[in-house]
Amino acid sequence: MKKLTLALLGSLLAACSSTPPTPKASLDGEVFYLQRIALPPSATLSVSLQDVSLADAPAVTLARQSGPVNGQVPLPFHLTYDPAQVKPGHRYAVSARIELDGKLMFINTEHHAVQLDGHDPQPVRIKVDAIR
Repeated sequence: MKKLTLALLGSLLAACSSTPPTPKASLDGEVFYLQRIALPPSATLSVSLQDVSLADAPAVTLARQSGPVNGQVPLPFHLTYDPAQVKPGHRYAVSARIELDGKLMFINTEHHAVQLDGHDPQPVRIKVDAIR
């Protein structure tokens, strides 16, 4: 009986000593466009947070939100990322696109830099332009 009690207490202590969850950070914002048109209900919004430090390599995605558009502009987004992936001296940017049936309708044409140091103004506002 003592061995069973000790084994049970040991397993409880092991469960309590597990590593704490990695803290998460987030970036909130909204995507908008200036055209006075409504989005079709089947349109999708994709927003990405990327490390754009290396000019000769693809950007590394730290966070991404993608899904159906709910309502009309401005379209809110919420990106959750691991702050341990943020490296000193690196450059980060947020990009957005709106698609309809896999075809691009709107995309940001300006660079939207973020510092990820806790001082970025929120909500981040990203203007997207129509693709002609």
